[in-house]
Amino acid sequence: MNVVDSSGWLEYFADGENASFFAPIIEDAENLIVPAVVIYEVFKRIMNLRDEHTALVFIGDMQRGQIADLTTSIALQAAKLSTEFKIAMADSIILATARAHDATLWTQDIDFEGIAGVKYIGKK
Repeated sequence: MNVVDSSGWLEYFADGENASFFAPIIEDAENLIVPAVVIYEVFKRIMNLRDEHTALVFIGDMQRGQIADLTTSIALQAAKLSTEFKIAMADSIILATARAHDATLWTQDIDFEGIAGVKYIGKK
């Protein structure tokens, strides 16, 4: 199973230089977990950069994967991870969701560099 964080989805949708890193993972919807907080972050960013209609179209693409809601156990694990790795709330929820589903987390967010279970690529 795989989780792509918000930066990866945004890179993919923008067809950025690292889009090919994320494409095979995103396009394998059968093995894709999408944390609800990623839906929030991507929708907000695309809505602000483009418009609500475009944002909704992209969210529809994201919903091909399995949406993972924030549960109490994920929230508690996220709080621990946030403290351990000194990462923001949304990042810790994304990491906790990946770990709860035994998934690899794919990202270009430097805050995740060096964390076990994370596939990181630097922004070009």
